[in-house]
Amino acid sequence: MDEQSPTRSAAVTERVEPAIAGRTFDAVLFDMDGTLVDSTPAVERSWATWGAEYGLTRSALAAGHGQPASQLVRLLLAADQIDGGLARIAELELEDLHDITVLPGAAELLAAMPADRVAIVTSATRQLAEARIAAAGLTAPAVVVTFDDVTHGKPNPEPFLTGAARLGIDPSRCLVVEDAPAGIKAGRAAGCATLAVTTTSTRSELDADLVVDSLAQVSIVPGPEGFSLLVG
Repeated sequence: MDEQSPTRSAAVTERVEPAIAGRTFDAVLFDMDGTLVDSTPAVERSWATWGAEYGLTRSALAAGHGQPASQLVRLLLAADQIDGGLARIAELELEDLHDITVLPGAAELLAAMPADRVAIVTSATRQLAEARIAAAGLTAPAVVVTFDDVTHGKPNPEPFLTGAARLGIDPSRCLVVEDAPAGIKAGRAAGCATLAVTTTSTRSELDADLVVDSLAQVSIVPGPEGFSLLVG
């Protein structure tokens, strides 16, 4: 999820895991929360308040990591509580934009990609995505796919398929960058290669082609047949 310039030493290429070594891509589809921006403190505060108001445990809330808020609300609340619950979590999250920062390497990695070959694909609503991107001071690419743009959120592949389509790139030529198991599952289902960062999940939870601890370890390198990765 972090972004990096293509200036790292070529000596680190041998450290790239076999599942993704030698592959090239035409576009990169980045998740937002936990991938490009660190919104975890704000997210946890908002959902803790919301959960307390509805009498829910932390473990019940944790099950929805990486999925759209509306999916989690519909899973946890009775039918007659859903509309109120959705409105309340939206209110809480839009009110709490404190401590939201760009994750290490994220801005560099975005800047390394041509503008027409990169997208943000997030489970957040359009309003929340724009608010968090602005709060982090991150420059968003032209293509930003939010939950408002799709019928089915992650782990359904629709968000990443939509991102690839808006860029005009075959999903099989796209690299998905994620921090959550639901996002990795969505990227795989879309036919994309997957890169995971352990900002919010453990390595054992991330079934990606490549897992790194920080995007500051990753470089995008342009070539005649697309972009490749250096890790180190």
